[in-house]
Order: sequence, then C-alpha cells, then structure tokens
Amino acid sequence: MSETAEEHEAHEELEPEVEVEELDPEVVAQRDAALSHVRKFGDPILKTKARPVKEFDEALRAEIERMSGLMNDALGIGLAANQVGVLNRVLVYRVHGQAPTAALVNPEIEWRSSEEEIAEEGCLSLPHVHVEVERPVHVRVSARDGFGDPIVVEASGLEARVIQHEIDHLDGVLILNRTSREQRKEAMRALRERQATLATG
Repeated sequence: MSETAEEHEAHEELEPEVEVEELDPEVVAQRDAALSHVRKFGDPILKTKARPVKEFDEALRAEIERMSGLMNDALGIGLAANQVGVLNRVLVYRVHGQAPTAALVNPEIEWRSSEEEIAEEGCLSLPHVHVEVERPVHVRVSARDGFGDPIVVEASGLEARVIQHEIDHLDGVLILNRTSREQRKEAMRALRERQATLATG
C-alpha cells in the first residue's frame, strides 16, 4: 500500500520531519542534545506503566514545559513522560508545525472508532525503526490540563494515531508490541546492529 502524506508524517512521531543531512548544523546539534534525554529501547522504564498524576502544581507544569521543549528540539510530534524517565501519566504532542503544543494529563480513551487504518510509526526510543501499526482512525480522549481542568479531545487521523501511540507509552507498550511478528523480528535485528555499531564506535 502506498503511503499518503499523512501516513508519512505519522511515522515521524519522534523521527525528524526532514532528513538530518538537510538540517542546519545548529539544528542537528540541538536535536542530538534533546535525544540524549530520551530513554532508549532496553531501558526498563519504557515497559513500566506510568502513575496517575495527583498534584497539579508548578512542578507538573514545569515538567510539561520541559517535555514540550525536548519534543520540539528533537523535531518530534509526540512524547510521553516515561520516555524522559518520569513515571507520570503525561504526554505532549503537536502534529502540525504551526500548532501549539498540547498536553494531556491522565489521558483515557473513552471511545475508539471501528474504522481502523495501518500506517508506519517511528519512535525516538527506537532509533531508525519504523513498523506498521493498525489503529482506530478516530478516538475521543478525556484528560486534564496542567492546572487540573478537565478537557476532552476528539481526534482523527494523524492526531488520533499520535495520541494512541503516546498513551501506549504510558501503559508500557511499544510499537514493537503492536506490529506483526515478522516486522518485530526485523526491527529487533536493526536495533541490535545499531547497538553493536555504537558499541564499537
């Protein structure tokens, strides 16, 4: 199946929206610095379920601001708190470049459409890995903002996919758990090869 433009964007979750070679060196350095704060595959926190937030205070809002900055510097479109080592049920996302960053605290999917779609997804915690994932096209999500006020998001397409991807993170679920056995094996091989390359310098 050929990718639509939206599907192409979808697997850029925390991958660059443009090729690194095309980026200004300062932007590349900024991206690399942001990525150094993101937990990578193999870190047990990525398989740990995050805890509901109970205190809606300045510390929480500072956490949201930090996550938003890291996501944007990494040229990503979504980030969950446990990806940066914090076991709080917090996610941030921005699916369109000019849109403001959205934060969802204690998000819960209230409704999923029966219509589903397969698209490739990537993840900062799984560098250079892209796998096909089937997800509902539309979702309704209830959450709180950084001040504890209730919010409801009705999302479709790329926005719905990103939110579901990040909620998976908060539940300790990776895209490798959502794809076929064949793609998972291929992804694991690529991850091992990359880890071996980094280890040998």
